[in-house]
Formats: sequence, C-alpha cells, structure tokens
Amino acid sequence: MVDPTIRQRVEELRNTLNEHAYRYYVLDEPVISDAEYDRLYRELEQLEKQYPELISPDSPTQRVGDQPLEGFKQVQHEIPMLSLGNVFDEDELRAWDKRVRDLTGLDVVEYSAEPKLDGLAVSLLYENGRLTRAATRGDGRTGEDVTANVRTIKAIPLRLRTDNPPARLEVRGEVLMPRSGFEAYNAWAREHGEKTFANPRNAAAGSLRQLDPRKTAGRPLTFFAYSMGVAEGVPPFKKHSDVLEWFKTLGIPVNPLDKVVQGYEGMRDYYRWMQSIRDELDYDIDGVVFKVNDLALQEKLGFATKSPRWAIAHKFPAEEATTRVRSIDVQVGRTGSITPVARLEPVTVGGVTITNATLHNEDEVRRKDVRVGDTVVVRRAGDVIPEVVRVVKEKRPPNAQPFQMPQRCPVCDSVLERPEGEAVTRCPAGLSCDAQFKEALKHFVSRKAMDIEGLGEKLIEQLVDAGLLKNPADIYRLRQEQLAGLERMGQKSADNVLRAIEKSKRTTLPRFLYALGIREVGEATANNLAQHFKSLETIQNASLEELQQVPDVGPVVAEHIYHFFRNPKNQRVIEDLLAQGIHWPEIPDDAHRPQPLAGENIVLTGSLQSMSRSQAKAALQSLGAKVTSSVSKNTQRVIAGEKAGSKLVRAEELGVPVVDENWLLDLLDQYGVTPEG
Repeated sequence: MVDPTIRQRVEELRNTLNEHAYRYYVLDEPVISDAEYDRLYRELEQLEKQYPELISPDSPTQRVGDQPLEGFKQVQHEIPMLSLGNVFDEDELRAWDKRVRDLTGLDVVEYSAEPKLDGLAVSLLYENGRLTRAATRGDGRTGEDVTANVRTIKAIPLRLRTDNPPARLEVRGEVLMPRSGFEAYNAWAREHGEKTFANPRNAAAGSLRQLDPRKTAGRPLTFFAYSMGVAEGVPPFKKHSDVLEWFKTLGIPVNPLDKVVQGYEGMRDYYRWMQSIRDELDYDIDGVVFKVNDLALQEKLGFATKSPRWAIAHKFPAEEATTRVRSIDVQVGRTGSITPVARLEPVTVGGVTITNATLHNEDEVRRKDVRVGDTVVVRRAGDVIPEVVRVVKEKRPPNAQPFQMPQRCPVCDSVLERPEGEAVTRCPAGLSCDAQFKEALKHFVSRKAMDIEGLGEKLIEQLVDAGLLKNPADIYRLRQEQLAGLERMGQKSADNVLRAIEKSKRTTLPRFLYALGIREVGEATANNLAQHFKSLETIQNASLEELQQVPDVGPVVAEHIYHFFRNPKNQRVIEDLLAQGIHWPEIPDDAHRPQPLAGENIVLTGSLQSMSRSQAKAALQSLGAKVTSSVSKNTQRVIAGEKAGSKLVRAEELGVPVVDENWLLDLLDQYGVTPEG
C-alpha cells in the first residue's frame, strides 16, 4: 500500500511539470530554469521507479519507450489530410481572393494567416483527453503510425489541459526542428562521427521516422498546431481563429505569428511582413497560408478534388545564391543520355547545401556559356532541383575553360552519339555500359515500376559490383546469404528485401512495361499500350503501323518500342523474368463494356488523388471517351484535379463543363471500372 502523501507528491509533480511545459511551449513564458525543471523531473522519475504502481501513461516520464519498433503501421485518415493549392505572386493572390469573394458574395473576406512551416505534417488523435495515436500525413489518405516517436516531443501534451475533454479530437500540425537545435545536433553528430542532416526539414522527417523512439527523444523537435480534423464533443466554433485559441487553452502549441487579416490588402501585408522577418526566425518557413476564417463559409466553399477552396499557400520565390564552378563533367543516365553537370563550390540555398547543378545538355551549356571557373547564380527550382540560372560574366577569370562534350563514354569508353535533330548526346552501349545497367535496375525496382521496397540505389550498386546482378531477372534469384553478406545488411534486412522481391512478382502489365525501361515509354504510354493490346505477346508482335494506332504513340516512340522487343538480348531478359514467376491479371476485353462516354472529347488537368493521370486516361478510354491534351470548342468535359492551370482557365472561357475527381470516381463505380497500373 502506497503512502497517500507519496501518491499526492507524484500527482503534484506531474501537474507542476505539465504546467511548466505549458508555460514554455504554449505561452512562451517560462517561470523556472531548465535546471529546476530537471530537478523536479528527476524527483518524479525516482518516485515512479520506487513505486511503479503509480506510473500512468501520460506522465512526463513516460514519453520514451524501451523497445525499438519493428516497422511503422499504416493509418487510414478518417478525414483526408488535403494539400493546399499554391500561388506564387501578388497577382495570383489577388485573383484567388476575387474567386473567394465571388463565391461568397462578400466585398471583404476575413482570413486567418499563418507561416507555412517547412517541417513534417502530422495528425494527433486525443480520445477523452489522452494522446492515443499520431500519424504522418503520407499521401493524404494513408499515413504511418509514429505515436511512439511523437510522444517523445515535449511540446506535444500527452494529456489535454482540461477537466472536460472532447470525446475525440484530431489536432493537425507540423513537427519541425528549430534552426538552433539543428545546428547543435549537427555539431554533436560531427563530433561523434554520426550522420549529419542537410537541413532542418530533413532532420525533422528523419527523426520522426526512427524505429527507436529513444533516438527521436534525443532530437530537438517541436510542434505547432494549425487545424482540427475529427472533432467529437468540441464546442461550436464560428471561426478558425477561435479553434486555434482553444488549442492554446488545451496546452497545444500554436504558432505565435498567426494573425487574422482583412481582405487582399491584409494578406499582402502579412506576406510581406513574414518575408521580411523570415531570416530572423528560429525555424524554416517556405511561404504563408491563408484560410477563410469563417467556418460556415469554409463549408460553403467546399473542396476542389484534393485541396480546399477556402485556403491557399502563398509560396516564397525560389532562393538564389552565387558560387563558383569548379569543374563540369557528365553523368550517364539509364537510357544512355549524357548530362553535363556543374560541380560547384558548396553553397547554401534555401537551407540546403548545393555542390552540383544540372546543365541539361550540350546546347544549354553553350546557350548560358557556362565555363569552368565562372561565378554563377544557382537556384533551387521549385525549392527542389538545383540549376544554374546565369553566369556573372563580370567576374569571369581570364583562364575560364569552355565545356567540351567528351567523345567517349566516361564509364564504358564507347564512342558517344548525338542523333540528328536531338539535343541529347547518348552512349549507344545499352546495358553493356555499367552506368546504364545500374540506372536501369534502379528504374526497374522503383515504386512506379516493380515497386521492390528496400532494394535501393546503394544496395543495387553493391550487388552489381559484386557480380550478383547481370540482368534484371537476377534480382529474383538472390539468396539470403548473398544479401546478408553485404555492407549494412543483416539477416533481418535481407529477409525483408527477399519478401519485397517475392511480393513484386504479382504486378500489372502497365507496371511491367514501364519497368522494362523502353526509351520514351513512361507510365502513360505503358498504360496505353497495355489497354490497347491487352497482352504482352500482342505488343511484342505488333508492327510499326499497329503501334502507331495506340494513343500518344507516334513514329519515333513506335520505333523505340518495335526495336526493343526485337532485340534478342531484351527477349531473353523478358523470358527470364517471366520464368521467375512475374505475372499479372488479364486485362478484360472492353468489347462488351458499356460506352457511356462514346464520342466525348475529355481533357484531364491537374493531379488526381485516387489515381494517376495515366490510370484515369485509360479508364476513360475504356468507357469510350477520347482523352485529348488541349481544351477547344470540341471538348465536351474537363476533369480538374489539384493545381489545375491554364486548361481550367481555357475551359471557363469557352464555357466547357468542368467536373472534379469525385465525378470520375462515381462514373467508374457505376460501370464497374477499376483503374489499373
């Protein structure tokens, strides 16, 4: 029997520690030192160790579990975590505000404004006030269960600060690593020979996906809430800003820079203000987010397929930096393309250290006149892909060397070719060139191809270098002892890879065709080939004329497909793959399928949430539609997904009916069509 005074002291310590965490993370008004907090924490820890029956799951000491996870379970979001549409300048923001005003009939709309945090979106589920589950956003519908890791983040309360908690409350927000914490962690990692991170966002994402929560606990992560998902037993709020204020009373951190603004001018001023203080913040942001503040208006505005009509992200321009070109060399792609790459003096752009940038092709190098020794302006296009914007010719040294495309492949020494009328120089050696073979294998196992999880770039390179992979079919002959003997591969990892290889044997014909890496045959073309010919054998035997009957397959692509399947080496590889057990379901004959869209010209624009554009196109074609690439007076319908651009504008100008993804899903369901590929 525990002494009541001990029980009382434990409860008192928990309440005191939770109160100080609330003051620190939510109010930003700490009243005790870190040392005093640590003293109270150690006292509680000691008492719980002495009296384990007093331990409760939401105690501050119970954030970190003892055992690493075996993997992350998938979580289905009850309400999809939708992404936001983007605008990139003030004219686009003004146009978005006008659309909102037109739809609501208001002269001025009130918006809730907040920084667009550059971290990892997560969902926190509280049931009767206790944190029961945390999940990543994932693809918006399915995420990963990261509860054990999220529990280690001190900014996130394990129990809501209220005596009357809602039955179920889903809090959505961003996990991020402050810049100061990022720098401190990298300094520690360098000192201890551990891996460093390129930027705070990667650090946050990598930390949250640690299988050992004890490692996550050692990372300086924090959290800001920005919206509510599932809500059962919550007060009847009228405004989004009221929800955020309520979060604070529950002990949930909300960004202190959130504001309510009026109309376009308010949004414009807030954006400019955030841009002016961006570098002063202790965390990365890549823009701002505006939401219609009135919740009733949000419901009225609704959603456009994958994003809400009542919210928008105003992104900051791509950041640029100046650096020097150390050298220019070339890389060999999986189809033999030779790409010039500028090797740069390291420079930080948008929080990422850049050491190289693509120059695309020989003509691009000539057009920009990039030379070794030049000072260049580098930009991360879309905050992702490094590119050379221009040369600062005023700083060109006298000995700057022009680029010369090599005559021979740097990997296999074959004489390079540049076909007439093409911008790209190529190595003609095909899979006998090691660089092309490795890249072809990486493509073969990629997510949209055979989707072999765990068989990544470094592992493929090791397998090829060890002589264990000489063609794609060798993947299906790998044994555990071969994998387990490789660097950073143990028995368990080897077993996981072998299971993924076995699972990949059941695929679809479009995936298999795409995985083969036929030049200029992407996902859409692979799907069109499969839907048109129905079987691999028919495609293999098709003539050039028959191939050109497939939508979007012109004379050049038809030549690539025709010659690929008549190459004896490719034929042997395909036979070998099928002999290893790769198979797929038959594609049904559409001859007797209803054709409700017969004669209709339909245009797809934007990205879809439930299927790829190529899958949607094939499904529409199976119902008789002709899917075209441009909107005209002959277009009967436009299906608009996320980030629908000029085609949507053109449809509105011409008065062409516009429908969303739900219309397509209802139609496919009505006629029993399942998107394949």
